[in-house]
Amino acid sequence: MNPGASPASPTVIEAADLAARLPDDELLIVDVGAAETYRKAHLPGAVHLDYARLILGRPPAPGLMPPPAQLEAALRGIGLAANKHVIAYDDSGNGRASRLLWTLEALGHAKFSLLNGGLIAWLGEGCATETTVNEAAPGDFTARPNPAVVADKQFVLAALDDHRFQLLDARTPEEYHGLKSPSARSGRIPGAVNLNWLDTIDRDHHLRYKPAAELEAMLAERGISRDKEIITYCQTHHRSSHAFMLLRHLGFDKVRGYPGSWSEWGNAIDLPIE
Repeated sequence: MNPGASPASPTVIEAADLAARLPDDELLIVDVGAAETYRKAHLPGAVHLDYARLILGRPPAPGLMPPPAQLEAALRGIGLAANKHVIAYDDSGNGRASRLLWTLEALGHAKFSLLNGGLIAWLGEGCATETTVNEAAPGDFTARPNPAVVADKQFVLAALDDHRFQLLDARTPEEYHGLKSPSARSGRIPGAVNLNWLDTIDRDHHLRYKPAAELEAMLAERGISRDKEIITYCQTHHRSSHAFMLLRHLGFDKVRGYPGSWSEWGNAIDLPIE
């Protein structure tokens, strides 16, 4: 559970539980899905956030974080304030929503929950939607960067020979084994273990996380344990944000995301690879 979660607002919240709480002035519901989907149907009261505002968007490492002041402005624009508990979701597996929540924690706002399964689960449960484009009053959020959940390439490099850390690669097995890569080099960060983010999603239950016991078994099989600090990465820290939230959901409290991910590492000729 993340530091800002509570029994009423756990790290991952189910559609039925959230529906029972609406409307709730303490909640800020944020849709990070496609704008077109938002216009067709979204959760009651939800505001839309363009995912592009959460990432730097510049090659060779588009997943790097924008400056805190830029993120602060974007988040104030959707109504974020210190007292708000953010509920995030998207329409395509919750990678985008997870990136938002990781960003919030990286900026010092830990009051958040991920809607399990996102819009797909909400619709699957028959919960109410609306088409009104909601405009929030500007919030007073102040970014207070929390470096404990962020890993840059120098941090990752220093952690490679440190037994206290474990790298979790959320890409496909083909990417992990170097059979395909959009970066200049193929392969993986040395020592990383692979857990494809798609393998943690239950397609038979509206794209929710698979049951906790099944997820715990997957992690144990790969040597991922709570006594280590876990660093998640993928290509642009989209899929690995989903892995970050999965670990938070399961109670891991020592987790970092590497926003540069393979787009940065795989394009840097001076960094080691396997």
